[in-house]
Amino acid sequence: MATVTTVSKTNDIPIGRAGGAYIPPAKLRALQNSITDKSSEQYQRMSWEALKKSINGLINKVNTANIKNIVPELFSENLLRGRGLLCRSIMKAQAASVSFTPVYAGLIAVVNTKFPQIGELLLHRLVSQYRRAYKRNDKIVCLAGTKFIAHLVNQRVVNELLALQILELLLEKATDDSVEVAVGFIRECGAYLSEVALKSTNYIFDRFRHILHEGSIDKRTQYMIEVLFQVRKDKFKDHPSIIPELDLVEEEDQITHYISLDESCDTQEKLNVFQYDENYLAEEEKYLSIKKEILGSSDEDNEGDTEDISDEEESDSDEEDEGDGSKTGLNSEEQMKIHDKTNTDLINLRRAIYLTIMSSLNFEECAHKLLKLGIPDNQQIELCNMIIECCSQERTYISFYGLLGERFCKLSRQWSNSFTQCFEDTYKTIHRYETNRLRNIAKCKFFFFFFFFFLKIIIFFFFFFFF
Repeated sequence: MATVTTVSKTNDIPIGRAGGAYIPPAKLRALQNSITDKSSEQYQRMSWEALKKSINGLINKVNTANIKNIVPELFSENLLRGRGLLCRSIMKAQAASVSFTPVYAGLIAVVNTKFPQIGELLLHRLVSQYRRAYKRNDKIVCLAGTKFIAHLVNQRVVNELLALQILELLLEKATDDSVEVAVGFIRECGAYLSEVALKSTNYIFDRFRHILHEGSIDKRTQYMIEVLFQVRKDKFKDHPSIIPELDLVEEEDQITHYISLDESCDTQEKLNVFQYDENYLAEEEKYLSIKKEILGSSDEDNEGDTEDISDEEESDSDEEDEGDGSKTGLNSEEQMKIHDKTNTDLINLRRAIYLTIMSSLNFEECAHKLLKLGIPDNQQIELCNMIIECCSQERTYISFYGLLGERFCKLSRQWSNSFTQCFEDTYKTIHRYETNRLRNIAKCKFFFFFFFFFLKIIIFFFFFFFF
């Protein structure tokens, strides 16, 4: 049956089965501005769609590098109203990209410190999802769900009792699939369980050993258990509980939920769809005050006011400048010039050089891209310094940097003099460098010396035999 989309006569807002058709951003802003009653159902529906789109966008782009920037943006959205959307979005994103599970768990750990009801709702939904998947023998969903729960245990969002109950259920009637899920689960949270529940962890591994000795499972699953014992022997060094980049919550700020695998779970599915709220404005004001307490500022709320003020100030300053020029009789060239002494251009140049070096596949491509940057003659030494600095930061010497420097030295004598000056400056400050950085710089310098020595020999023999 085809879905019929009707149009509201008052505000021309498309309303369909999914809650609304796509509206271009410009038209959406125009519709929002045309609605004077912000407590109306049309306005609430549009704000709900915008909230859902914003939460999905933030969850989809979060990673280890930008999680500290995503957290304030996420708190700026009304998470109390959209807690169902947040839980649904993060569960879908985790199931689609299981490798990012530690990132999502770290994000929930931060949100849980301010809104414990969100962490509790997510745990209820994960436990309910795991129960259904276990009854249906859906191994893929079980693997994804247990990995998420394992990292939430590592982040102290949920008590370790839930992890032990899951392991006991999986190993009670051991099959190939259940043992595989249990191995993957304890590999993720085994380091933390060994610290807080050592006796229970030893019992779980004794159960694994008993299953291995019985020989009732497949050879592949037996090998997985053997590898697990080796991981335990290495003290889970490749599977730490929390990596330093995701350790964002202080111990005194952590809120741990005590949820059992057997208790009833209230998933609150109605939070996933739009619900008209008669107290919409009051709830928005309430969350605005909460957001100010969390973020400590209301810059986003005053963006429109600051833009208007800045526009007025710019127009006033232009009028004042014109008035001053007419009074003093000075030309624009004779007026005061502003010089930037913050080295912004130099910082941007070094950033462009670094990104070009790191994004190149080989030294020839890198040299071509760097030459296209149009580096002025007085800043060529900055390029040489960046090549040497990038080389020194590597764990071991990479010939990429030596070949890159060689390519520039072949272009002109000026580049050779610049590299010579950089190596002399490095030698003067040699006491500041670590051993590994000194080794890389020395190998790079030796490469340059060998290149010039070999080049001089070729030129000597060329003139000796032909002239």
